[in-house]
Amino acid sequence: MKTYSVKYSEENDIVISGDGNNNIWNKADSLIDFTSPWNGNVIKKTTFKAVYNSEKIFFQFIVNDSLRHLHLSENKNDSINVSDRVELFFRSDAFINPYYCLEIDTAGRIMDFKAKPNKNFDFNWSWPSEDIFVKSSINKTNFIVEIAISLQSLEALNLLKNGIIETGIYRAKYHKQKEGTFLPTWITWVNPNTETPNFHTPTSFGILKLERF
Repeated sequence: MKTYSVKYSEENDIVISGDGNNNIWNKADSLIDFTSPWNGNVIKKTTFKAVYNSEKIFFQFIVNDSLRHLHLSENKNDSINVSDRVELFFRSDAFINPYYCLEIDTAGRIMDFKAKPNKNFDFNWSWPSEDIFVKSSINKTNFIVEIAISLQSLEALNLLKNGIIETGIYRAKYHKQKEGTFLPTWITWVNPNTETPNFHTPTSFGILKLERF
């Protein structure tokens, strides 16, 4: 499985700002190995980073994109589901039974849900609000999403085991069509080798390995 090494930070009081300027990101390796295996669309650069301390793990996406699509409606989940976004899935076992999904748009809105195989989604579940924090920013040429999650919550959900978090890292990019509709390009770190786009499958996950754990 593909593996990304998560560096350790001695800093205790880390506050993410969503602007990419916190010094903690200098400690992290850059992961840029993203593709869209299902079409020939040009993929603009996505940079993912992660770092952790004694209490939390921190994630950052920097997405090169000057044309962001943000759909606004009264139903938050329906809105996020058709907007440009980044995604993190965490699985408890190789059978994805269960796994937990975070989908975050350019405005920093979270669609979080619990899932089981065959796209059995539970939208009544949400990540405990005290254990997750998200900030984002939109700039001329990119958008940034930063996420902080408590290690305690990952352990409670059986997602952090011996310094390993089995994780899917994804992005959805919506392109405007000539008739005015928007269609997505699905972007992933791990190629799941499926005939059609599908992140909700065991083969789309890789490993985050926490150093010094």
